[in-house]
Amino acid sequence: MYNKIKLLAQQYHQETIQTRRDFHKYAERGWLEMRTASLVARRLDSLGYQVSVGKEVMREEFRMGLPSKRLLTLNYNRALLQGADPYYIEKVKNGFTGVVGVMHNGIGPVVAIRFDIDALSITEDDSADHNPGKNGFISCNPGAMHACGHDGHTAMGLTVAKILAQIKEQLHGTIKLIFQPAEEGVRGAKSIALSGILDDVDYIFAGHIWQQVEGEDYDIYLGMNETFATTKLDVTYHGVSSHAAGMPQFGKNALLSAASCILNLHSIPRNSDGCTRINVGTIRAGTGRNVVPETAKLEIEVRGATTELNNYMEVYARDVIRGAALMHDTIVEINEMGKAYSLDCDKKMMDLIRHICIDHLGDIKVAKEDLSPLDGSDDFSYMIATVQAHGGIGTYMKLTTDLVASPHNCTYDFNEDVLLTGTTVYSSIAYYLLNQD
Repeated sequence: MYNKIKLLAQQYHQETIQTRRDFHKYAERGWLEMRTASLVARRLDSLGYQVSVGKEVMREEFRMGLPSKRLLTLNYNRALLQGADPYYIEKVKNGFTGVVGVMHNGIGPVVAIRFDIDALSITEDDSADHNPGKNGFISCNPGAMHACGHDGHTAMGLTVAKILAQIKEQLHGTIKLIFQPAEEGVRGAKSIALSGILDDVDYIFAGHIWQQVEGEDYDIYLGMNETFATTKLDVTYHGVSSHAAGMPQFGKNALLSAASCILNLHSIPRNSDGCTRINVGTIRAGTGRNVVPETAKLEIEVRGATTELNNYMEVYARDVIRGAALMHDTIVEINEMGKAYSLDCDKKMMDLIRHICIDHLGDIKVAKEDLSPLDGSDDFSYMIATVQAHGGIGTYMKLTTDLVASPHNCTYDFNEDVLLTGTTVYSSIAYYLLNQD
């Protein structure tokens, strides 16, 4: 059966590439993935999966960092013009872009695979030597680009769905294919994890296209470590404007609160228990040089090598933020825009995948060490923690290949051979887990 899976993955490889390039061309940012989600749902439906979307698989109150209603409406209209499925787009509009395809096949374990679907707020490079431009699939949506491989993840998910549908008679149990919105900014997974869709899952896994380490030729790392837990905060100080020369004493300077906040956030003591991070990424304040600034908005993130270290940073940061408001008599508004735990991959799951690759997929080169640093964050952590809480196991993997530029860069691209690796490995893991006596 593993040979059949490899042959099917090879047979569908060009289709996987074309699917990836289509999603790349019509890139959609987090919570705006209406074309993407509607086409994913339609494809799963056509393959015979039980399809649930939007509010059926998401808890509305746990979505974070939603765009404005105006932006949601604009992107809904654009998605229709760009070929969104007319039936499913009505179910995924207004920031409900989660899609889950379920295939029930009698008694057996429940296996879930996560695929993230969103693009980044980046304008893609349009130079002559950029591969997507040369081959006609550069993003046509200004300010949106698949610069982190999620277009490839989505395409692999749909090919895995097709392969598993082809071998359905050999599977015993349930497969859940989860297409998650808004991973960038760690905003989307929590609403799915708390929807109940994972409550019966025994095994869960996900992966990410990643740069192959120089001097190594491994295709896959089985788990991740050094993954940061993180919290994303929008902080707005509200003061009172006044004439900066004539009546400065009547003003309440929001920008002073923001400046005090920034300096003191970067003065948070490091923690001896592990690595921590703080960053103020943006500040927008004031209306003119002769006006005491009435508002100031900051975009902030904290991170920690463990969930506990991130909590340390977040609590300290919130104290600093509120203290800066008191210093200058302003009012502060704090909104949580995203959050993730650190990832905790299960050794049992990694051993299982190593066995599958070595015994049945001999041409897949597995790294000798189980774990590889992520040096970032992924809100798949909500999903794996939800499954682990009731005794299930899971892991997060790296699928390595050659990259053009680093992730989150306007020239990013990847060697599409990795799509074949991913569809083969994912399908084989699902088959193994759903074919046990």
